[in-house]
Amino acid sequence: MLLVIEGIDGVGKSTQADALQAWLEGAGLDVVRSKEPTDGPHGRELRRSMVEGRLPPRQELDLFLDDRREHVAQLIGPALSAGRIVLLDRYYFSTVAYQGARGFEPDALLAENEAFAPAPDALFILDMPAAVSVARIRAERGDGVDTFEVPEALERSRSIFLDLAKRADYALVIDADATRDAIQDAMQARVRALLSAP
Repeated sequence: MLLVIEGIDGVGKSTQADALQAWLEGAGLDVVRSKEPTDGPHGRELRRSMVEGRLPPRQELDLFLDDRREHVAQLIGPALSAGRIVLLDRYYFSTVAYQGARGFEPDALLAENEAFAPAPDALFILDMPAAVSVARIRAERGDGVDTFEVPEALERSRSIFLDLAKRADYALVIDADATRDAIQDAMQARVRALLSAP
C-alpha cells in the first residue's frame, strides 16, 4: 500500500506522517517511511536551492523527476513488491503543484510523473490558506522562510492541489487547521477502509 501526505509548506505533513507511522506500526504493520526530495544527490541539490535560491524552472523540474525515478526504482517499487506499506511525505503531486505554479502545465506534469511513478492508494492533502501556513512557519522558525515559501506562489500551488483532489478518487482533502487528533482520525479511517477491502 502506498500512502502519500501532501499540501503546501507549513500545513503539518511531517507531524501527521509521524503519527500515522506510529499508528500503523502499533498495529503490527511493516512501514517504510520516506520523503521527497530524498536525501540522494538530486534531492540534496534541490534542498540547497531552497536556501540559496531557486534554480531555473526546467532545471528544477528535471532534478525532481530524476530524484523521483531513483526513489521509485530503489525504494518505493521494491518495498511495494515486498508487500510493505510505503508512507511518503510529499510525492509527485508536489511537483505538479509547485512546478505548475511556476508556469508548467499541471496535466502534462501529472502525465510525465505517472508514466513511471505508481499512483497512491491514498492521497491525503492537508489544506489551509497560504497566508496561514506562512504565518505558522514564521511562528515556528522565526523569519526563516525558504525560497519555496512565497505566499502568492503557495496559494497557486494550493489551488492546483485542490484541483488534483477533485479528479482523484483516492484523494482526501483534510482541513489542516483542525486538531491533530481530528486530522489523524480522518487519515486512519481511510487507511482502515483500505486494509479491510477485499
